[in-house]
Amino acid sequence: MLTVNTHEAKTQLSRLLARVSHGEEIIIAKSGKPVARLVPIKSKTEKRTPGTDKGKAWIADDFDSALPQTLQSFFE
Repeated sequence: MLTVNTHEAKTQLSRLLARVSHGEEIIIAKSGKPVARLVPIKSKTEKRTPGTDKGKAWIADDFDSALPQTLQSFFE
């Protein structure tokens, strides 16, 4: 794992990003002490499988029926 100081990180950011995009991790240090880690972002490659939650939720038959007048008055 490569360690660079903050000045080098600022001046060579594009080169460092190119290395990170190929999977390398880079430590950024200030006064010789590590303060940050530059790592690649892992994209989600897992595909969604439709229907995996089928049967786990339900909607009541009267879901969209009118509210009782006593409750409706609170919204008016």
